[in-house]
Amino acid sequence: MDYETVIGLEVHAQLNTASKMYCRCGTDYASAAPNTHVCPVCLGMPGVLPTINEQAIEYTIMTALALKCTISDYTKFDRKNYPYPDLMKGYQISQYDAPIGYQGWLSIGANGDKKRIGITRVHLEEDVAKLLHRTADGESYSLVDVNRSGAPLMEIVGEPDLRSPEEARQYLVKLRSILQYL
Repeated sequence: MDYETVIGLEVHAQLNTASKMYCRCGTDYASAAPNTHVCPVCLGMPGVLPTINEQAIEYTIMTALALKCTISDYTKFDRKNYPYPDLMKGYQISQYDAPIGYQGWLSIGANGDKKRIGITRVHLEEDVAKLLHRTADGESYSLVDVNRSGAPLMEIVGEPDLRSPEEARQYLVKLRSILQYL
């Protein structure tokens, strides 16, 4: 039986902004004590209203343009509901059917030729919290650190145009280079 390799990648990039996606909490939490960069919005408390991070929108538009995407005239955010232990609200604020950028491409070198890899969409969402797994006195348990919850994530969804692990590597190296430059 013959098989054909078909690879499509979805890449998440945490944006280097001073505040989270929908609140003013800082994103400099990497070495902070657990649950010290949180507010009622991060925690998903009833009655809170998110406000969008303008810089995250600008970074996502820049990326979409660098990937030759069409920029949407209209975009929106939705609640993506799913139960997950590190999803504080029980839903994630994300984009799907009306992303910031769509129908772009990234060119890579493949076997001495250039190959165009399609980009389905570039959109924004918020990151989830972080589970910390521990063992003490023979008992295993998990703690939740909410510092990361709400950090802006840009998602780049590629078409299944890659046909080998080497092409996937080239795609990721070039995408990383573009993101670092921007």
